[in-house]
Amino acid sequence: MARWKQLLLPRVCGCCGPLRPRYKRLVDNIFPEDPKDGLSKSDMEKLTFYAVSAPEKLDRIGAYLAERLSRDVVRHRYGYVVIAMEALDQLLMACHSQSIKPFVESFLHMVAKLLESREPDLQVLGTNSFVKFANIEEDTPSYHRRYDFFVSQFSAMCHSTHEDTETRTRIRVAGIKGLQGVVRKTVNDELQAIIWEPQHMDKLIPSMLFNMGGTETSSPSGAGQDGEENPAALAESCFRELLGRAAYGNMNNAVRPVLVHLDNHRLWDPNEFAVSCFRIIMYSIQAQHSHHVIQQVLGHLDAHNKNTPRVRAGIVQVLLETVAIAAKGSVGPTVLEVFNTLLKHLRMSVDFELGESSRRNSASSVSSGRSKESEERIVQNAIIQTIGFFGGNLPDYQRAEVMMFIMGKVPVYGTPCHTLDTVKIGHHGTKRIQTMLLSSLIMVTSGFKSKTMAAALPPPFLDPLFSISLMEDSELRQLVLEILHNIIDRHDNRAKLRGIRIIPNVAALKIKREKISKQDVAFMKKHGQQLYRHIYLGSKEEDNVHKNFELLFTTLAVLTIELANEEVVIDLIRLAIALQEMALVNEENMPMFIRCGIMALVAAYLNFLSQMIANPPFCQHVSKVIELRNMDAPYLLPEHIFRDKCPLPESLDKEDRVLYFQTADMAECLAGPGYNAERLSIPYVPQVTDEDRLTRRKSFVDTISLQVDIVSNNLPDKVSSQLAEEITFETLKKAIDTTGLEEQEREKRRQVMEKFQKAPFEEIAAHCESKANMLHDRLAQIFELTIRPPPSPSGVVSISAGHTQHQSVPVYEMKFPDLCVY
Repeated sequence: MARWKQLLLPRVCGCCGPLRPRYKRLVDNIFPEDPKDGLSKSDMEKLTFYAVSAPEKLDRIGAYLAERLSRDVVRHRYGYVVIAMEALDQLLMACHSQSIKPFVESFLHMVAKLLESREPDLQVLGTNSFVKFANIEEDTPSYHRRYDFFVSQFSAMCHSTHEDTETRTRIRVAGIKGLQGVVRKTVNDELQAIIWEPQHMDKLIPSMLFNMGGTETSSPSGAGQDGEENPAALAESCFRELLGRAAYGNMNNAVRPVLVHLDNHRLWDPNEFAVSCFRIIMYSIQAQHSHHVIQQVLGHLDAHNKNTPRVRAGIVQVLLETVAIAAKGSVGPTVLEVFNTLLKHLRMSVDFELGESSRRNSASSVSSGRSKESEERIVQNAIIQTIGFFGGNLPDYQRAEVMMFIMGKVPVYGTPCHTLDTVKIGHHGTKRIQTMLLSSLIMVTSGFKSKTMAAALPPPFLDPLFSISLMEDSELRQLVLEILHNIIDRHDNRAKLRGIRIIPNVAALKIKREKISKQDVAFMKKHGQQLYRHIYLGSKEEDNVHKNFELLFTTLAVLTIELANEEVVIDLIRLAIALQEMALVNEENMPMFIRCGIMALVAAYLNFLSQMIANPPFCQHVSKVIELRNMDAPYLLPEHIFRDKCPLPESLDKEDRVLYFQTADMAECLAGPGYNAERLSIPYVPQVTDEDRLTRRKSFVDTISLQVDIVSNNLPDKVSSQLAEEITFETLKKAIDTTGLEEQEREKRRQVMEKFQKAPFEEIAAHCESKANMLHDRLAQIFELTIRPPPSPSGVVSISAGHTQHQSVPVYEMKFPDLCVY
């Protein structure tokens, strides 16, 4: 028996090999005895042919290869591991069928084994195989495949901290390539939408940003290769690809990790990296998704409203870059939301600044308070720059809406302001906000070209703007004039008119102008008197400086170029004469510098106007007066009065007529066709409006107090109003002295008749309208005080607190007006 066993045992053992499955034998044959010999190509071709011929065996081939690879990894036989992965790659590339799904599972299991190892070479090998797999387009989607492990592992590789710099770079590059493979494999598969969920984006995005902003560079050996071996360049490429594939509903999940990463690594101050990140985002995403990014940044700014000023300034500067790019495309409904949020933070910054200023005054740490205040100014300047830049890049129709929106937020005394509470921040804070908002309006209106002035300066915009121009602050008035220049000057002539001076040859400036349109003629008829009035009032403010007079001169010159026809020219000359008369009479006790400045303004403007209308006699008259002033009164010319330490006269002699522009001489020069020179004899008087009560300046109209005495016997005839005036010796003297009253009354009647005969219809209508409005207001006040229900003998007259009150009045006690008694 034992003899038979000895004879049969070799035969049984010898036939065990052929009894093994064919796929195992084919797989075993591809592995040489010495791993250095590499993959056996002939045996690999046999295995590939078998897999293609019998695709149902692919899952078994994959499982057996995975078994061998796991065993070789444990035994550190890395040569055979490389051969196994090469065989898997070739099978993946050769086999495309439904049966490849189970094989892919075995393949991904083997890749995961390599990534879990601590050997950098194996991690790189597994990553390269995964990238090859990611580039394969599958015919049918996978319902059960998940890539959670690969996202986590590749993200960990992106943050590698290996001691060797070259190895660390290789691992990080492999991790970025792996993430890029995951993105390519999943973003186009609707069944893999889970990749856009926050738990995955919170790993993907920070890994890319970490390598984009890392200080480490690739090794010298990799420096000579292409950009794929540079972690920063490769991460940026992957980041762009990911954002480019983001759909409408995934934008928030893609942008939020960027903001969190910038917070965690404190990259808002300095914010160069944050700005570059959002530039990449805005240029990578689809244009119609831009407003999602803007909303995310705005929300992040709201979340950091109590952070340090530099952090808030960094976020605002990022928002500036974002909206600057978005403004060139589609911004959507976020235009006004951007401005509303920025104005809110502007107000908060002013509150912080004023709070620090008050605490600084009460505390001893002056240096820290000043630094805090200066940092808040950085935030405010960034907000203003963002508002102006965003508005300046919008199309004209949206820019007009933004101008109206910002103007509605400017606090004006006496008018309701729904956004800014001027009571809490006080006068200084209100002025700060007014200055900053007007500065942003200057940036928004820069380059604004409107075909008609009525569209560019509608009353809801013009009225509050002019109200601010009446405030007792020269800086605010300068900003208002600059805004007007941006809107009115449609041919960019301001640079040629810069600086108030006597221009010897206006034709050399080559001023561009067009014929005034009918719409602009109608605008000047409607709003011309309003423009003249504010120029008149603004020129006599006591805090005017050189720049104020320069801007006033530019305003008059731009009006002449853009909006002046023959009628407007006469009105402007009347305005200039009124300014000269105001400086000479000096009823308001203006300083001598202001009086001389007004004289210089009138001289510079009439010199410009006379050359613009090309009237030789008019030019000669103006030149003659200027020449005489050069010799006898240089302080009445802009080249002298606005020079430092210019000697001022003690008084201006009104009798020295040759130094002033004479109305009769100018009327004679303009006599002839085209100009109604007779209107020059009508002195210009600014119309009375209610704008002064909207400002914090003393109105030239005295406050009127209404005193009403009600007599029940004859109510309509006994109502009277009296003007409250200060009783002085001069007042009593004038009241006693009745001589000459008849002559004064006759002169007043003559002036009224002459005004109604020669003044333009628009001026008369404006004057009557202002009087009608004042009368209507007074009557309304009287009616509020006097209207009472009439007595009734029947007794039922009122209902109060829900109960009817009966008051019986006898007929013989009722008081009737005289006209009702007969």
